[in-house]
Amino acid sequence: MKENIQKLNEQLEVTLKDLTRHLADNALTDGKLSIDKMDENQYVHYNLAWHTAEANIATFFVNHAFDASTGSGELEQEIAYLFAGEAFNKLRSEVASRPAEYGISDERVAELFAPEMNKLVQDACSHERYNKVADQVLEGNYGAHGLGEDHLMMRDTFRQFAEEQVMPRAEHIHRNDEDIPDEIINGLIELGAFGITIPGKYNGYLDDYGNVGMMVVTEELSRGGLSIAGSLITRPEILSKALLKGGTEEQKDKWLPLLASGERLNSVAVTEPNYGSDVAGMKVAAEKTDGGWLVNGVKTWCTFAGRADTMLILARTEKDLSLKHKGMSILIAEKPRHSGHRFEHTQDGGGKMEGSAIATIGYRGMHSFEVNFDNYFVPDENVIGGEEGRGKGFYMQMAGFAGGRVQTAARACGVMQAAMEAAVRYSNERKVFNKEIGKYQLTKWKIARMAMITQATRQYSLSVARMMDEGKGQMEATLIKFYASRISEWVTREAMQIHGGMGYAEEYPVSRYFVDARVFSIFEGAEEVMALRVCARDLLNQVVAVAK
Repeated sequence: MKENIQKLNEQLEVTLKDLTRHLADNALTDGKLSIDKMDENQYVHYNLAWHTAEANIATFFVNHAFDASTGSGELEQEIAYLFAGEAFNKLRSEVASRPAEYGISDERVAELFAPEMNKLVQDACSHERYNKVADQVLEGNYGAHGLGEDHLMMRDTFRQFAEEQVMPRAEHIHRNDEDIPDEIINGLIELGAFGITIPGKYNGYLDDYGNVGMMVVTEELSRGGLSIAGSLITRPEILSKALLKGGTEEQKDKWLPLLASGERLNSVAVTEPNYGSDVAGMKVAAEKTDGGWLVNGVKTWCTFAGRADTMLILARTEKDLSLKHKGMSILIAEKPRHSGHRFEHTQDGGGKMEGSAIATIGYRGMHSFEVNFDNYFVPDENVIGGEEGRGKGFYMQMAGFAGGRVQTAARACGVMQAAMEAAVRYSNERKVFNKEIGKYQLTKWKIARMAMITQATRQYSLSVARMMDEGKGQMEATLIKFYASRISEWVTREAMQIHGGMGYAEEYPVSRYFVDARVFSIFEGAEEVMALRVCARDLLNQVVAVAK
């Protein structure tokens, strides 16, 4: 089986290399990559990112599946074969539909559909194989996590907390759009969750558990409830990464221990009403005044802004708009904590901050606010990096977002796991035409794909987290965020469909998983921007660099 999987993956990788080279050649102007030329056919570049993500996962997962030290066995190997077969078949079908646009010759297309390759795909994706995987999953075997002893203990600790404290509250808070209960926040403070992404030097646990620890905690809390637990450690993680990237030693010594202990809760104010992923065009400005800066303008989608008492603000500190992203800095604004859907705070000097929660179909509890700043004062000492940090906020922000993106993949895995478990329970209980729906072949196909997608996504996400521990994996973090976000909608949608009419009712939490999953492709970078402006561009630039 391993040899067959490797043949599929090799053809997948070779084909991707060929089309990536063609797309790079067609996107050059004076020897440099042209975004305008890429934009002439965004569809193929979007698909380049998608199929590259699947290829990376397929290549990684086959090694994971046949490595006994990870706890993997027959189930993982069957999943690896399924994934490789699906990934290769989707790519060759896409290429065959527009070979000229991908630069693939008719002869090469014929090779992809040669009898040997057809036989491999048919074997990999046979309904018997889906059934074999589904039968194990329906018995409660979702696959080995491949974690070491310390991370397994961490997983068990946070899984217990999620099941005892988060799950019983998640549905009520979602339906009523209430605040996250203090019991959850305080409980996570006691467990040290807010220090997971902060080095030991600043009273955190990053040195002990690495970014894998962040992934494990995030997945388990997201499985319990995305909007009331799964996203709580993301915001301090983004600020801590920015501080570690560009903060002064005094700023690190002050803020990182406060974030690690949970004494300070953080929110992030980056997006603006007309500027989301297009950071270079943002308008919110900070004007120099005695002892600090006055912030003016509107930020939107500031998740957790009400409850937080610190706020990372990406603001324009240079008046020259031609500087674009080089004219921005990160400021840490302080405010009192507020509950509910609105807040207002007026400083002694007259500066004002007002926020109103945006009504959303899911991801409730955290509350995402539109925040208006009116001469809101931030002292000089709260500009990350001080004078040296002025104009470098964009780069610090990107360091924070890389961690946030791979963490989003963990959040997606948690929601997918919860949806899959719900689908399995219902499939084993619900009878249609005097037979449990889990015994029907179409249900088995869906269950098997849920398990395949969730497990393969999880393991690749963990591998990217390990890359980040070594200072690498920035593009891969975006790639897996892009993939996990989009694919989680399929998993949660099918879990909902398996529930039939009850999936559409609020009686079962599976409808919440579906609307919660919808946010992944939007926040931490919209999927189109991630695919086109980050992943595809980086992949093409790699080819250009090699050619030089």
